[in-house]
Amino acid sequence: MSIHTPTAPVQDQPRRIISIDVLRGIALLAMASYHFTWDLEFFGYTEPGLTAFGWWKIYARCIASTFLFLVGVSLFLAHGKKIRWNGFWKRFAMVAVAALAISVVTRIATPDGFIFFGILHEIALASLLGLLFLRLPALLTLLVAALVIAAPFYLRSEFFDHPWLWWVGLSAVNPRSNDYVPLFPWFGAVLVGIGVTKLATASAIPARLAGITPGRWANPLVFIGRHSLAFYLIHQPLLISCVWLFAQVMPAPVETKQDNFLKACQVSCEQQRDKAFCTAYCGCMLNALESETTLDRLYNNDQTAEWKAHLGDLADSCTAKTDDKMMEGGSQ
Repeated sequence: MSIHTPTAPVQDQPRRIISIDVLRGIALLAMASYHFTWDLEFFGYTEPGLTAFGWWKIYARCIASTFLFLVGVSLFLAHGKKIRWNGFWKRFAMVAVAALAISVVTRIATPDGFIFFGILHEIALASLLGLLFLRLPALLTLLVAALVIAAPFYLRSEFFDHPWLWWVGLSAVNPRSNDYVPLFPWFGAVLVGIGVTKLATASAIPARLAGITPGRWANPLVFIGRHSLAFYLIHQPLLISCVWLFAQVMPAPVETKQDNFLKACQVSCEQQRDKAFCTAYCGCMLNALESETTLDRLYNNDQTAEWKAHLGDLADSCTAKTDDKMMEGGSQ
């Protein structure tokens, strides 16, 4: 969600582009649909891991990319010709305070996956860093965007595994969080928004878009888009409260940690291997964890290097055992 779109026409700036509000409103509704599905998963009404893999994961990334792209678009439209510091700091403070509040609340409510650097944290930091690119050439901005997006594929290091550096996004293993949107690669989407808007402005496209007035059907989307921060802060507590109330009347079937582990492991594994392999592999992992009585340690989100290395060893061992088993079965 972006909070940088100008709220009123001012001298030397284009009129407000209602189409951007509409697009932001659509993105917010998409985000709400994803969060509602996550809530259903959290309360046990869907398969574990549903929203973390496959098309749901792609859907979530498309939503986040859209928000951050619009942050770049709005940042340039509002401050591209001249930075209006009063308006900028006011909006930055609103987002930063909201991000801090989300961290505090989720630390209390879901300590195992609290949001230490989510979409609002990224928007606040990206808004600051984005100011450095408002005067740079569009093609240079887009080149830097490409480098930022590519960085996690090439620059990951255990140096960034310290919790105080997780916000960078270059740690060897992604930390557990219910909303993790680090600087790399997500700042790249903001830079793309800035670069594209620069190119569009050179062709007078924003001025033409400002002349387009959608029909009355778009009024709800425009309203949501113009109050994006409020919508973001309100919608998830409202949705999760509704699911919680429903759960008091018709609770989801209670499943053991073992069942949840097998289902989540199966979903994750099938992103790379076939179903038969994954069934055997996940059974091997569960047996190994239970024989060590360390399943609870896994669920407690242990982030120590020693535990991560041990999990890697278990995964390698079970992979080798399962491959051997599959080869033996195929040769008979």
